[in-house]
Amino acid sequence: MSEFHVRAVAEGEQRACLEVLEQALHAKPISDEAWAKMAPTWPAAGKFAAFDGDGTPVGIASSFEMELTVPGGRKLATAGVDGVAVRADWTRRGILTTMMAAQLEDFAARGVPLAALHASEGVIYGRFGYGAATFCKGVFVERPRAQVRDGVGRDGEVRFVTPAEAVRRVSSLYKRFEGTRPGSVSRPEQWWPGFFDRLVTGNDGYRVAVHSGPDGDDGFVVYRTIDARDRKAPERGAILEIRELEAATPRAWAGLWRFLLSVDLVSAIAGRGRPMDEPIAELLTDPRAVNTTEVIDDLWVRLVDVLAALRARTYGTAEPVVLEVSDKQLPDNNGRYAVGTSGVERTTAEPELRLDVSTLSSLYLGHGFFSDLALSGRVEVLEAGAAERADALFHTARAPWCGTFF
Repeated sequence: MSEFHVRAVAEGEQRACLEVLEQALHAKPISDEAWAKMAPTWPAAGKFAAFDGDGTPVGIASSFEMELTVPGGRKLATAGVDGVAVRADWTRRGILTTMMAAQLEDFAARGVPLAALHASEGVIYGRFGYGAATFCKGVFVERPRAQVRDGVGRDGEVRFVTPAEAVRRVSSLYKRFEGTRPGSVSRPEQWWPGFFDRLVTGNDGYRVAVHSGPDGDDGFVVYRTIDARDRKAPERGAILEIRELEAATPRAWAGLWRFLLSVDLVSAIAGRGRPMDEPIAELLTDPRAVNTTEVIDDLWVRLVDVLAALRARTYGTAEPVVLEVSDKQLPDNNGRYAVGTSGVERTTAEPELRLDVSTLSSLYLGHGFFSDLALSGRVEVLEAGAAERADALFHTARAPWCGTFF
């Protein structure tokens, strides 16, 4: 069997490691021009790779530093895992498990309480303690059936900005609302060139519009139009596809939707990754014009330091509950935690609920219910009524949502 070793990536090795990731994602090889633009956004720091006997990378596990908003509004230091892959001819040899272990141990050693990622497959990352913590929906809004109610979204103005202006202005605008709900994340300086800037300055036809209210710019939308005409329906309008829509206030959000619904020669508006509780139908005279096309997992979270993470968020009103948590990868997290409105402590009291760190991670931001997961055996109920108390403590009125891809 071929041998490999896992270590931190050194300066100068990033491009070869990125090529492993791109190949696994079935992307085109990276050109010199593309790498020149991307290199500043892909430093060696935060990356572990597997190397074969010749020193060639055959696996990569990458991360960067960001902050994640937890219930109560606190922004908690988080490792954003932005690329995990094993070369196709080296799979099924334990490389992924070894890299993920090294990465988690590094997070723990550095005192990072949380890690988060977007999962390419739903069956991989639960093995390493991650749980699907936010969900999102796809929407399809029919035009011209979708008519906005009188007076809705008229409190500001919307204007187009050029790609160059979007690159200059939108990153600072995003900071106005990056922590408005659980699950939202900060976008570090290195994030923008690799994701937003490349998108809006590329050749895919994306446009950027900014909403301005009484206090200045307070929201933006990134979208493109896709020609939906064919020989059978030459008169059919385009599909307006939302890539991103963010707003600092409900009024700015409504104003952006009014603008989108006013664009001429459009037969429908489609958007993926929208918040589960986004009330688009409430804007319209005919709520049936809005269709939910899918519900999918969004951000996967991993509690690296269970005690620190639990202490960072706030809780609802209920009597305390004692959780017994198991963590195969990071055994320092094993133990019992008394969780209540007044705080969280380790305890030797008898457990009332038993669960692994993956399950706790999926419930951490307020999505889902302990009592529901007890039905599938993911939560073991040891005391009657404990699951309902945990539901009241952990669940949030506003659905957690990330809205940022990385």
